Amino acid sequence: QVQLVESGGGLVQTGGSLRLSCAASGRTVSSYVMGWFRQAPGKEREFVAAISGSGGSTYYANSVKGRFTISEDDAKNTVYLQMNSLKPEDTAVYYCAASRLYSVTYFVRNYDYWGQGTQVTVSS
Repeated sequence: QVQLVESGGGLVQTGGSLRLSCAASGRTVSSYVMGWFRQAPGKEREFVAAISGSGGSTYYANSVKGRFTISEDDAKNTVYLQMNSLKPEDTAVYYCAASRLYSVTYFVRNYDYWGQGTQVTVSS
């Protein structure tokens, strides 16, 4: 079992950047497919990005491709989401999640462990 704690959210202007961190404890992040999801008020939780257990493959939602970058630091047992060129529509609570599947998955239901979330607000 792994415990996940997100940090790094905040208020930023359109075009700005933030880096979210997801610190894991209990097991190493390389044991899981790690993902970032987000949920805006009144909307369903949606996939943002994921990274394979080896860290060799990354996947992004079309809405963030080219602006967001997911990475992991095995030495720190932490997964990051670098967010650049932020837009008001990126405003949401961002969640880190871990999946025990061997392949990257985009579906919320396939992730077994979740953090508590961190708020990202982009002002126009």
